[in-house]
Amino acid sequence: MRSMSAHANPRSLLTPAMRSVIDRMARAGRPPLHALSPQQARAFYEVGSGVLDIPPHKMARVEVLRVPTRDAAELHAELVVPHPKGADDALAHGPWPVLLYLHGGGFTVGSVTTHASLCRHLAHLAHCAVLSVDYRLAPEHPFPTAVNDAWDALQWLHTQAPALGLDPGRIAIGGDSAGGTLSIVTALQARDAGLPLRLQLLFYPGCAAHQDTPSHTTYAHGFVLDQASITWFFNHYVNTPADRDDWRFSPLNAPDLDGAAPVWMGLAECDPLVDEGVMMADRLRLAGVPVDLEIYHGVTHEFIKMGRAIPEALRAHQDAARALRRSFQVFA
Repeated sequence: MRSMSAHANPRSLLTPAMRSVIDRMARAGRPPLHALSPQQARAFYEVGSGVLDIPPHKMARVEVLRVPTRDAAELHAELVVPHPKGADDALAHGPWPVLLYLHGGGFTVGSVTTHASLCRHLAHLAHCAVLSVDYRLAPEHPFPTAVNDAWDALQWLHTQAPALGLDPGRIAIGGDSAGGTLSIVTALQARDAGLPLRLQLLFYPGCAAHQDTPSHTTYAHGFVLDQASITWFFNHYVNTPADRDDWRFSPLNAPDLDGAAPVWMGLAECDPLVDEGVMMADRLRLAGVPVDLEIYHGVTHEFIKMGRAIPEALRAHQDAARALRRSFQVFA
């Protein structure tokens, strides 16, 4: 990774396409999320999330599901299954491997809808089913509700997989940003419960609590995800300052990473979260967890949902899908 914190002009690290996107955002007068109420921010994010995203792939099957939680709530979820690659495709006649996907959005915004194109593209490329879940959002549902919802969804998926035409022995978990945080935490809970996972698929996960790494300073302003918005997200999600140091919020604080599922991690170079992502990858490797780390140079947080404008987004989709296929032993 290039040295970032000491770079005199970090904006010069951006690719021309990424710089163009940021400039267009600035010209459009895009309000920062931290200037809005959570409800306004959700609506704004829903409207804007698809502007630079690729068109959604057609799926062979799209099923709306309700996932029960420990406190008798029901989470909206969407299961997508791609078209078989051919009439002789074994997956057309057997259970599908499945990725449980947890969307990003700082635990406060985002939904199944905002990440539908990404989930369908991963399903298409990886030749697997994807179950995307609307875990409950803060501030109405603060920490650790999202953590509990994610774990409840994984347990439900494991139990219900056969009835849904899915393979309970080939489940991966993944997500971007806050969804990546939840994925790491849920994977550790799965390890402790003896529920095997094939892969953790992590796009720029949040891993630390205090916004004190060099990249948080270098990319604090003008790189899509800014310092003020991160603080806004965190303040809506945590109940007390002590919550920030709970490993379920800050997975770098997890006491033991041994035996966690293998990891594929894709980071954006020009992202406040990049340093903590590298630190997380290093800790996982030291614990003996297989880690495949990709750093996409010259792009920012959220880039994976900018496939119309940012070539690195499509490369990241391909890389992630390749990791899924390998973990599921899908060689079609």
